[in-house]
Amino acid sequence: MNRERPKLRSYFVTGLLIWVPLAITFWVLSLIVGMMDQSLAWLPNRWQSEALLGVRIPGLGVLLTVAVLFVTGFLATNFVGARLVIAWEALLQRIPIVRTIYSSVKQVSDTLFSSSGQAFRKAVLVQYPRTGSWTIAFQTGTPVAEVLSKVSPNMISVYVPTTPNPTSGFFLMMPRTDVIELSMSVDEALKYVISMGVVGPGAASAAAEAARVQIED
Repeated sequence: MNRERPKLRSYFVTGLLIWVPLAITFWVLSLIVGMMDQSLAWLPNRWQSEALLGVRIPGLGVLLTVAVLFVTGFLATNFVGARLVIAWEALLQRIPIVRTIYSSVKQVSDTLFSSSGQAFRKAVLVQYPRTGSWTIAFQTGTPVAEVLSKVSPNMISVYVPTTPNPTSGFFLMMPRTDVIELSMSVDEALKYVISMGVVGPGAASAAAEAARVQIED
């Protein structure tokens, strides 16, 4: 009877390792799909799926959002569309409060999503918040010329995320010699930060192997 208890516990833990990630993944996806489905509210009532098909179809908002993004990108790449985008941005720059918010968000989005940008392209190791204490950071580029003229020119800009919420953090400028580049990818480093150091690179395959061994035993 005592030998059966460890096996029962291992079966229970293995079940948790399988179902908890799946449940959380589907929950997050359902939230995303639900938010995207709200875009259908912009369509006229006669174009809603309830009016056309007599039933509400989940996920149509995702298709509509993706289609709008593709069409917007296609139109913005030709001459007329590019001129319209410039005129629209010039209009937003004339509105005091909107100008500040829009320009800040656009600079960040251009840096993060541009194919030529270098933000969050490399995971590094830095000493923070004190010497001898190390943490994961992401190289975001180099400081502006004015900063480099007042400090050492061999400086880089890094973003130190907080855990478990990496969307907040600290922007630091430090000597390149104080930064250690890591071979792990940005995705692996983010998982490592979000899990508070529990899930390191290769942890998923290691957990699967451990679960397989437990089942075989």
